[in-house]
Formats: sequence, C-alpha cells, structure tokens
Amino acid sequence: MHDVQPLVEAADKLADRFRSLPQSKLLGAVPGYDSRAAAALALARRLAALALAVEGGPEREFPDAGAFAVGDQLAVAGHDLAAALEGLPEGAEVALPEALGGPADASAVLAGAVAAVGETAALCA
Repeated sequence: MHDVQPLVEAADKLADRFRSLPQSKLLGAVPGYDSRAAAALALARRLAALALAVEGGPEREFPDAGAFAVGDQLAVAGHDLAAALEGLPEGAEVALPEALGGPADASAVLAGAVAAVGETAALCA
C-alpha cells in the first residue's frame, strides 16, 4: 500500500488556493500557459489521465469547466489518482501510455504526481 497522503494534501492545498483567487489572477498568464487556470487545468487533466491509466480504464476527455471550477477539478483529479494508487502493492508497475511516460512503478507515478502539483503551485504563485 502506498502513502498517498502527500498527494492528497498537496492537491487540496493547491485546489483551495485556486478556489480563492480572484478572476484577474485566475486569468493572468504564467510562463507556458495563457492563464493560471489553464495551468491548473493541464495539471488536473494529467492527474486524471494517470488515474485512468492506473485503473486500466480507457482514455476519456477531461472537460474544461471554466476558470472558476478549476480548483474543484484539481481536487477531484488528485483524489481520484490517490485512490487509484493507494490500493496497489509496493513495487506494482503501472501500464502508463507512452504519452504519460510509459510503464512506471506506482511509487514513481505517485512521486511524479506530487512533484507536478508542486511545480504548478510554484508556477502559479
């Protein structure tokens, strides 16, 4: 079993930050993205795609529900990935598609997700 608490806490903290941002900040550009909301949506889409891959499900479209929903989308995607990873045994390999980096150890997927949340948090500070 994996300790997914760092992912849950990081995703929740960043989601709360996005929920409290004013429109001007949400829509403000950051390096590589048209807006902070777009950066958060890209992260949420990545976390959701990882969760689906861990669960062995088919790829699905992750909708853009607008700048004011991105905090909630980020929280849901982070929790979904945490739930998918939590039950996997130590050393389990996850069959990620090449677009997500190819097959990886579940621990590496978890560490990468926590790092990605941190990178987005720093980018959108």
